This record gives sequence, C-alpha cells and structure tokens, in this order.
Amino acid sequence: MRQARLAVTLAFITNGLLFGTWTPRIPAVQDTLGLGEGLLGLALLAPALGSVGSMMMTGLLVQRFGAGRVMTCALTGFSVTLPLIGFAPSLPWLFAALLVWGAAMGSLDVAMNAAGLGVQRGYGRPVLSGFHAAFSAGGLIGALLGSVAAGADVPVAKHLVIAGVLGLLVTLAVARTPVPNPGGPGDPGGPGDSGDSREPGAGRLLRNPALALLSLLAFAGLLAEGATADWSAVYLSDSLGASPGLAGAGFVAFSVTMTVGRLVGDRVVAAFGPVTTVRWAASTAALALAAALLAGSTWAALAGFALLGAGLATLVPVIFTAAAQRTPTPATAVAAVSTCGYLGFIAGPPLIGGFASLTSLSGALWLVVALTAVVAVLAPVTAVRSGERVADRA
Repeated sequence: MRQARLAVTLAFITNGLLFGTWTPRIPAVQDTLGLGEGLLGLALLAPALGSVGSMMMTGLLVQRFGAGRVMTCALTGFSVTLPLIGFAPSLPWLFAALLVWGAAMGSLDVAMNAAGLGVQRGYGRPVLSGFHAAFSAGGLIGALLGSVAAGADVPVAKHLVIAGVLGLLVTLAVARTPVPNPGGPGDPGGPGDSGDSREPGAGRLLRNPALALLSLLAFAGLLAEGATADWSAVYLSDSLGASPGLAGAGFVAFSVTMTVGRLVGDRVVAAFGPVTTVRWAASTAALALAAALLAGSTWAALAGFALLGAGLATLVPVIFTAAAQRTPTPATAVAAVSTCGYLGFIAGPPLIGGFASLTSLSGALWLVVALTAVVAVLAPVTAVRSGERVADRA
C-alpha cells in the first residue's frame, strides 16, 4: 500500500507541476500571438470545456478499467499534449491545444482522486489531504521553474517539451505500481453499487440545501484559485509592469502559502474549529487582496496573492469533511461538491478575461475579492457535529 500511495502522490505532484509550469508562460503566449485580454480569456475557456467533457466520461472508465489504468492513461495524455500549447501558431490552434490538454487534465483529476480514495480505503484512515498538499507542492515547483524559464527567455515550446518529457518519465514509474480502486461493497462505483449511489449529483444537491451551500462555497473558493493561477502573471506583467521572471512570482507566492497552509491546516482547524478558521482566513485574504489592488504596486500584489493562498488553503478539506456529514452516502456527497468546485476552478480564468475586456484586469480581479468574501460569509455551513473530526489528516 505504501508503493500505491507513492504512485498516487507522484501523479498529484506531476499534475500540479505541469499545470504550474504553464501559468508563468501565459504572458509570453499572449504576446507572441498578439492576443488581447478578451481573446486570451476565450482561449483559456478551452481547458474548461475539455475538462467538463472528459470528467463526465472518466468516472465510467474508472469503474470499467480501474483507477490505476485510467490515471496512467490520463497522465500520459496530460504530458503529451502540454507541448502542443507552445507550438500553437494562432488563436484557433491555441484553443484546440488547450481543449485537448484540458480534456486530459479533467480525466487525470478524476482518476487520481479515485485512486487516492482507493489508497485511503486501504489505509483505513484519511490520507487524501496529503495528496492535495502534493498537488500544491507540484504547482509551486512548476511555477518556480516556469518563472525561471520566463526570466531566461527560454522559448515556450522548448520549455513545455521538457516539462512533457518529465511528465512521461513519471508516468513510467506510476504505471508499474498497482493502485487499488475506490469502490467497495455498497459504495458508489464498487461491487454492490446501489441505485441511490447512481443518482445524479444535481438532484441530490437540489434536495439538500446544506450540500448546495457547500457546493457554492467550493465553487467560489476554487474559482478564485483558478483565476489566480491564470491571471496573476498577466496582472503583474501587463498592469503593473513587472519583469517576466517577477510576474511569475505571483502564483509562486500563492502556491507557497497554500502548500504551507495545507501542511499545518489540520492543526489550525483542530485548535479553532472549521467555521472560525475559514471565516478569519477568508476575511483576511479578501481584505489583503483588496488593499493590494488599491495600492497598485508589484510588491503589494505579491503579498495579496500570498495571503489569498493562505486564506484558501484549508477550504477543500473542511468542505469535504462537512459534506460527508450531510448525507448517508459521504462519498457521493463529496463527489458532488468537488465537481462543483472543479467547475469553479476552470471557469475562473475565462470569467476574469471577460470582465477584463469590459473594464480592466485590475477591475476584474475584484471578482476574486468578492468571491473570497463569499467564502467568509458562508463559513458557518462548514460546521461539524461535536465529537467528529474537523479535518482529514494525511
């Protein structure tokens, strides 16, 4: 089981690394193709479309072929399609490359979380939050490497080819390790799957107001995260005049504080409770980012993105813990809420691009402030029953 845990951890790290290494190169792609903020936002909609389409199919593939096989195939596709972005000669080709890459990313997200749940079942204790910390660490490493490549004027195509080859090397190691499936008797996707577990998530959410609010909370928080990933470098570069290397530091700062927050978050939540933790963390993040936007300086923006990462770090495990208590089928509840959160993550970049084309990028980033404030307001829905654990421990 330790080898399976290592394999899934490598998949999470590689996912974060390949995604993180792309984000600092967005300004270079924008400049090379001569795209305005509106057209760039349109291009960034492509991964969202690809991901949504693939996520709807990947669950069936995992059930039929197993989480390990699907995770390996998805990781292969994610690595192979990344370099296509760097070779895109025009907006239509960029859109197509991002669409295919997004489809692989959505499949990988579903498959590796399914594999993580299988490992968690084998351990008999929560380990899923540790995998998400690994994703954050991978995103940090990728963003650092991407920023270095941008600062050294490494061609985007060459940079992404190297990253894709690295992803394939990791895939070879992951493919050799058997990974348990998440389902078991009576669980969704496992032997003896009941009819209730096959119920569409939308119907369950409509009949459960608590799950609907948790889904809104996840959507808002992860939309802010996705918007930061794709637009922080563009904001620092175009709006504030930061150098290419320093522009990528926005997402680096965000990733550092989010990774640290996920590593220490369990202790913080245990000490202060989920409601207090989410409320104060999100409030601080919203105020800090608002102050940074008003200040309009590079260093203030870096501090604002750093505090935003810290404020959102504990959100996902807290939401999953609360969602698991809201129905007799915790796995289904967590799956429904996480799907809504992921939709927010991939919808954030195009939404910011659309608002930026109507106003300005700095004006559009106030949407992130507003969504972080929504997280603070909805914090009471994360309350857990007395005596229950308040956060998953890796």
